[in-house]
Amino acid sequence: MDTSHYDAIIIGSGQAGNPLASSLAEAGKTVVLIEKDKLGGTCVNVGCTPTKAYVASARAAWAARNAHKLGVKQLGKVEVDLKAVKARKDQIITNSHKALGGMIDSNPKIILIRGAAKFAEAKTIEVNGEQLTADQIFINVGARPRSPKGFEKVKYFTNESILEVEEIPEKLIVVGGSYIGIEFAQIFSRFGSSVTIVEMNDRLINREDEETSNIIADILENEGIELELGAKCIGGKPFGDNGVEVQLLCSGEKRSIRGSAILMATGRQSNADLLELNNAGINHDERDHIIVNEFCETNVESVFAMGDCNGEGAFTHTAYNDFEIVNSFLNGGKRSLRDRYMNYALYMDPPMGRAGLSRDAALKKGIDILYGRMEMKHVARAVEKGETNGFMEVVIDKKTEKIIGATVLGIGGDEIIAVFLATMYAGASYKILRDSVQTHPTVCELIPTMLQDVKEIKSKK
Repeated sequence: MDTSHYDAIIIGSGQAGNPLASSLAEAGKTVVLIEKDKLGGTCVNVGCTPTKAYVASARAAWAARNAHKLGVKQLGKVEVDLKAVKARKDQIITNSHKALGGMIDSNPKIILIRGAAKFAEAKTIEVNGEQLTADQIFINVGARPRSPKGFEKVKYFTNESILEVEEIPEKLIVVGGSYIGIEFAQIFSRFGSSVTIVEMNDRLINREDEETSNIIADILENEGIELELGAKCIGGKPFGDNGVEVQLLCSGEKRSIRGSAILMATGRQSNADLLELNNAGINHDERDHIIVNEFCETNVESVFAMGDCNGEGAFTHTAYNDFEIVNSFLNGGKRSLRDRYMNYALYMDPPMGRAGLSRDAALKKGIDILYGRMEMKHVARAVEKGETNGFMEVVIDKKTEKIIGATVLGIGGDEIIAVFLATMYAGASYKILRDSVQTHPTVCELIPTMLQDVKEIKSKK
């Protein structure tokens, strides 16, 4: 089989692959960018971009229904036109595709190949029956919805396919009570569906502190979303002409929930298992995450893995940071995964922004901390806007005085968390932020107030 050689091959046009292709091309290298699906990867097509567009529509419906609480009269019933919501989402994605396509088409150093890639050897990629070789190979293949056993006989939506429906399900059963499940549960509840979340653990988003999980559960239940916690799903089957049934095992008792649709939100699976990594001798773990060093390089020299498939983060911002790390490494820099603070957001309403360690996680690590907390009901800006659910908290290493974690669950939480992140990356004492002057009236102005009243909590280790 004839082979063609290039300076670099990038597998996947996600949030790390696209900017890397552009950077390598600017450096004069000939780059092959392989994409088996749509340009942009998860974020643009089935992740952040479409889901946050739906969050915005759901928020608008909620605001309209609750406007009377602020003295604004509502005339008539508020209804959601899902076809119009979807059309808006599709247009946003189309615009992104045009921009990405334009970037690739305008650069003669970038060659786009449509097809599914796999390794034939360490530096040899096979795609569409042809073999390509390169000095450097970069993997950016993302992830896909994980499908659990027991639901083979019933139709269900994933977080990707539910974005294509044009009719609002009458009763939606969401299997999985973590970030994706919670976001879609609230979206479709606000669209007009009757929603039940089924979660096998005894609380939602099990990785968060228990108190945080309980507050989120209360917010969802107050919006009419039913929760089935501590429920082990043992399968699903069709019911009636168009219905579905989820069979549960709850506290040793078997029972079932019936609805009109199921959303399977039970996690994501790395797409690295589709690449035949063993042919290249590339190490991966039991979940098919490619094992990388601090510079995102695999055990095979000059083969890198970025984004969801390396298990070092499952977010657009971490994928883009992977690109920054790799790009720095290729140019003699020393940026690395060690520099990164974990941070993410839960895009329910109100949103939650998280950075670093939670209170309980810090204490489990044996760190003596200073802990500050402010309930949103005591924040004037939240009261003025009539949105007082949630809290903000900060976790400080008592010894170093540095902020090692923060949570903002409440109005603007996804944006406000950046205040803490900036302080963390600066390596500054929390007292710098404590003594700052923040704008009034904002939620942020209460951050210094919170930091003036931190309490010491000793670890049990």
